[in-house]
Amino acid sequence: MLLKFLIFIHIICATIWTGGHLILCLTILPKALAKNDFSIIESFETKYERIGLPALIILLLTGIYFTTVYTTNLLDLNFTDHYTRHILIKFLLLISTLLLALHARFVLIPKRALKPLSYHIILVTTLAVLFVFVGFSARSGGLL
Repeated sequence: MLLKFLIFIHIICATIWTGGHLILCLTILPKALAKNDFSIIESFETKYERIGLPALIILLLTGIYFTTVYTTNLLDLNFTDHYTRHILIKFLLLISTLLLALHARFVLIPKRALKPLSYHIILVTTLAVLFVFVGFSARSGGLL
């Protein structure tokens, strides 16, 4: 029962994370680029971070828990095992997301570099959608 509850919480948080980035990428970013106004992105981020960052932390914690439940030895790197393969792909997506976020936070945002930040937003949104796809693949029997 606990596992099913955590999967539900994980899905809700994935919805928040991915949905927020889709809104940012598809509605907020085009307005900011059209007006060349960095503050439009800042305004959205200030509001979204209150729910987006806690959702990301919960995703990380539940993801780590699922790793311990669904794989016996992650360091084995056995790509033939269904869950291990999906978990490793998710870890690669996570590392990519974190690297982009750190670069944006410490390099692009202080410089208020809107155009380079827009590429980061598109990439992080794409990674968020891929996270959902890989999670779906893992739970549905495997598309990967």
